[in-house]
Amino acid sequence: MPLPKLVRVKQQFDRARLEDACGAVSAGLSVLGLQERLKPGARIAITAGSRGIQHLVGMTRAAVDWVKAAGGQPFIVPAMGSHGGATDEGQKRLLADLGISEMTMGCPVVSSMAVEEIGRTPSGASVYLDRNALHADGIIAINRVKLHTIFRGDVESGLCKILAVGLGKHRGAQQIHKIGTQPFLVETARVILAKAPILAGVAVLENSLDETMEIHVVPPERFEETDAALLKRCWHVLPRVPFDPLDVLVVDEMGKNISGTGVDTNVIGVGGRIAGKITMGNPFVSAVVVLGLTPETHGNANGIGMADLTTRRLVDAIDYKSTYTNVLTTRLWSAGKLPLVFDTDREAIEMAVGDAPLNELRLVRIKDTLHLEELEISEALLLEVKKLGLIVLGEPREMIFDAAGRIEPFRAIAD
Repeated sequence: MPLPKLVRVKQQFDRARLEDACGAVSAGLSVLGLQERLKPGARIAITAGSRGIQHLVGMTRAAVDWVKAAGGQPFIVPAMGSHGGATDEGQKRLLADLGISEMTMGCPVVSSMAVEEIGRTPSGASVYLDRNALHADGIIAINRVKLHTIFRGDVESGLCKILAVGLGKHRGAQQIHKIGTQPFLVETARVILAKAPILAGVAVLENSLDETMEIHVVPPERFEETDAALLKRCWHVLPRVPFDPLDVLVVDEMGKNISGTGVDTNVIGVGGRIAGKITMGNPFVSAVVVLGLTPETHGNANGIGMADLTTRRLVDAIDYKSTYTNVLTTRLWSAGKLPLVFDTDREAIEMAVGDAPLNELRLVRIKDTLHLEELEISEALLLEVKKLGLIVLGEPREMIFDAAGRIEPFRAIAD
């Protein structure tokens, strides 16, 4: 079956970035004057989530080194809810894959799913917190502020979320997703801020290229306002697929290191596929094809239900225990449902294209929903390129598949 030729194009994003993210963490902690409050030998828990945040390893190590210099004893606590199959070792393994280990951090990584109930929200719901973090002398939370993939609100993903969901571990994440409202997440975070020994938060804002743009080191009383302020900035730097509508969107890889839903609904506009949840609605895509899982996701295919077609290689790579643990925690049943499965990448794309006239077909191919500076588009979309301010990087070319029908990896073209 014939497939359309694709043309590589480039979006022009704001490239403003922070050159020394690690230095900004150290300087920010010093500005807060925490070193004057730490008793010699104080045990300080430093959070580490499961997302692919740029400079996460360096920023976390900067916090570790700062605590040591201040006379404290730092340790790393996984703060990722139910990820890693909701097991101690699974979460520790996820951090190691991100580059966070006892060897790279120079301090212990204390991974446990044990939590304690520390209070209740105004509505009477229990609030849980990682036991090791709770009994530390202080907690430093590190997280990226970004749009949530499911709900809208003044506060979405950021410092409040890593407290309520990340340090809530499996039980806390279940509680948040069961009630499923943005105000409840904030209420839960407020209880933690009042009851737990929170020292500081490191809020990270990334630009459209997934690069560190700003670092804000804030005291606990400013967690909520910092999340809200940076969230407004996120709307301006959010990368998007600029063509709307689309007949076919081909996504080379999905995974938990890319987004909580594997593919970021805010980026590709498939939020309407998660029944009953409010997310962005653009672009409208008739058929979403997801070809593979990232190695870093360790088989967790949460969000695969947002695809319409996929491949045998992706399905064979699924760790169902890890995936179902995630789905059962969020209770977004559609996120775990399998789409149509085809033996090869080529066949999956062919079935999505069908008998549509190639000269009219509106198709976009992306590497994943974190990397959207470069796209491959069908020739039918070339008429819109100038209006959208995109740069054409080459001539139309055939899609390249190997003998097994697997598509040539999406590699960025050097500037």
